[in-house]
Amino acid sequence: MRDPLSVLTDAFTSFLFGKVESTRLPVRTSTGQAQAVYLPTAAPGLGDSGVIIGREVYSGKGYIYDPFQLYGQQLPAPHWLVLGESGNGKSALEKTYVLRQLRFRDRQVVVLDAQGEDGVGEWNLIAEELGITPIRLDPTAALDMGIRLNPLDPAITTTGQLALLRTIIEVAMGHGLDERSGFALKVAHAYVNETIVERQPVLTDIVEQLRHPEPESAEAMNVAVDDVRAWGLDVALVIDRLVDGDLRGMFDGPTTVGIDLDAPLIVFDLSHIDRNSIAMPILMAIVGVWLEHTWIRPDRKKRIFLVEEAWHIINSPFVAQLFQRLLKFGRRLGLSFVAVVHHLSDVVDGAAAKEAAAILKMASTRTIYAQKADEARATGRVLGLPRWAVEIIPTLTPGIAVWDVNGNVQVVKHLITDTERPLVFTDRAMTQSSSELAADDALRAAELEAEERAAAFMEQHLNDLDGTSESTVA
Repeated sequence: MRDPLSVLTDAFTSFLFGKVESTRLPVRTSTGQAQAVYLPTAAPGLGDSGVIIGREVYSGKGYIYDPFQLYGQQLPAPHWLVLGESGNGKSALEKTYVLRQLRFRDRQVVVLDAQGEDGVGEWNLIAEELGITPIRLDPTAALDMGIRLNPLDPAITTTGQLALLRTIIEVAMGHGLDERSGFALKVAHAYVNETIVERQPVLTDIVEQLRHPEPESAEAMNVAVDDVRAWGLDVALVIDRLVDGDLRGMFDGPTTVGIDLDAPLIVFDLSHIDRNSIAMPILMAIVGVWLEHTWIRPDRKKRIFLVEEAWHIINSPFVAQLFQRLLKFGRRLGLSFVAVVHHLSDVVDGAAAKEAAAILKMASTRTIYAQKADEARATGRVLGLPRWAVEIIPTLTPGIAVWDVNGNVQVVKHLITDTERPLVFTDRAMTQSSSELAADDALRAAELEAEERAAAFMEQHLNDLDGTSESTVA
């Protein structure tokens, strides 16, 4: 505390001459030292509750994201779109995100695994680590007691079954059903459900009924039975492909018993299906509707539905409409849909541009990995990204992405733990040269030899102590 005389002197001086400011001498320093003087500035994060993704590149803060925690506060919808060229870290992000989500007891995940190597999907390692058997949909194995999913499973509502049948047919035909074909299908489906009660109805029953419609069905609409048969001929031919064509065995029988829909992770291995064939969108439709009616339940669980190669969904108008309904319905029951796509142009310029726009609008979270400059500009226009984010996308290195969470845009580096690394990176043989592989093998051999020497030393040391342990304890 200052003495009274000094206070009085200062007050008198200020009265006569005005307030006198002290002069500070300049200080010479470096930016490294001076940075501690200024408070750091960074955009606000997403909170500290949820799953750790990595860290923000510019601020260094940890980046935490969880659609279930953010829903209703910072997110209008829990759905997520992941974009980027191959080899930049999309797959690693998906896998670590799922592994970290599964640490919460109320989480459950379904993955449609459309990629793979060595005869299995790329999620096979994670499934094995968790003690889970993937549901492998394989046309070559289906005839040999492989996995079957029945579109007419009684677990699916009658309305859901008919909607699924229409979608399958429309995808295969490439256009919508006209009223007459739709009527023939509806009549056949209704008759099969009413008359077959001792077992699960199957697609063969629908084909048989389309070929031989009941006269009562035609009379109800005051038309000839031959007309109903003609209206349903094209429909019967399309469904017959699932029964006796290249997709034979996967959908033409009762649903395989033992599929555990209560497991924390459910993996549908689609790696044996030609990704460029019509079979893939048909599979997507069947699996989507089957899950909608058998998996999503009002039990307060938070569910994640992750789809790789999701352009098979968004690029087909009929499948996109089906999934659009699933997303709207699932949001009320705690479903987060994650769509992984290489290029946005694959969907926004495709046949389902309108449906794609609706699905993209539902995705309040967008993660964009490195893209070429032209693709980045197109992505920025469609998603409404700020200019600085569009300019930085082509310069991103693997593992770093632009995150747009309902307008909160950050550049985030994804971090992977040592425990996750062997489960996440499954393409070592493709990404490393022979010299790098040999160096890694030599390093592992040296580490193993060092561990063995250390173990032998410890064993000898313990043996030497055995002779003195009893006397020491005594």
